[in-house]
Amino acid sequence: MRHTPRPENRPARRARLTAVVAGLALSVSAVSTLAGPPSSARPDGPTAAELGQVSAAVDATGVDNIAWYTDDERGTVVVTVGSPVSAADRDRLRDAAGGTPDAVTIREAPGPLRPALGSGDAIHGPDYRCSVGFNVHTARKDYLLTAGHCGDEVGTWYADEGLTVLVGPTVDAKYPGNDYALVRYENDSMQRPGGFSAGKAHVGQEATRNGSTTGKHWGKVTALDVTVKYEGGDTMYGMIQTDICTEPGDSGGPLYSGTTGLGITSGGSGDCASGGVSFHQPLLEALKDHGVRLN
Repeated sequence: MRHTPRPENRPARRARLTAVVAGLALSVSAVSTLAGPPSSARPDGPTAAELGQVSAAVDATGVDNIAWYTDDERGTVVVTVGSPVSAADRDRLRDAAGGTPDAVTIREAPGPLRPALGSGDAIHGPDYRCSVGFNVHTARKDYLLTAGHCGDEVGTWYADEGLTVLVGPTVDAKYPGNDYALVRYENDSMQRPGGFSAGKAHVGQEATRNGSTTGKHWGKVTALDVTVKYEGGDTMYGMIQTDICTEPGDSGGPLYSGTTGLGITSGGSGDCASGGVSFHQPLLEALKDHGVRLN
């Protein structure tokens, strides 16, 4: 799987998802959301209820290749626009503000918003490469977490491009809406390193993303509870947004701060030469849904 949700896929299915499967030590990445208690909007600006209506109006435009979240403190819905998005579609997004133009703030991404198929070690399937996010377990079985758009494409994973060293099957994948998948280890010879605890991201938090294409990169969480509509229309909710770059194949890799796991890399825009924006599935949700614990 390659990048931007970023699976690195040779046949390039869907919106050219780019998935980052974090090393077989599983690592996670995610898109950030505004942290802290929601403050009321500016006295002269829209109310929280009005901002909720604006957010719904942005969604109702049907425009793909955008991501948005509500900034209660500034009294605006921040819309990140990938390229290409037409002038007409940009006007529709601005019109979502209704009679309060400042209720929508448009920011430019360096390229299309895509899944990033492709801790950071690579896992391989036919035509795809992704990254291992985190190693997890139940009382009886060992698993790894990666991106849902990776697991949605690949039924059985291998540790090598030649598909000779078995990792194991995808047992569940949540995509779109969410973006995480559970892969069961079937190879007893493979190590399953751990050392992470799980926590919630907060805006301004320093974080590291690790992926099989680009390795480790650093930055900050810039927003929480972000809605992302990738090229092709697949929509993610509740994502973590960061200013950390991703490339195809980084999908599935871990997003973490110190030894605290925050998320699993979904996708983004740009590259690690010019910079970009990335989105991550919150780790806690994936752990709770599957009933697994970090190694």
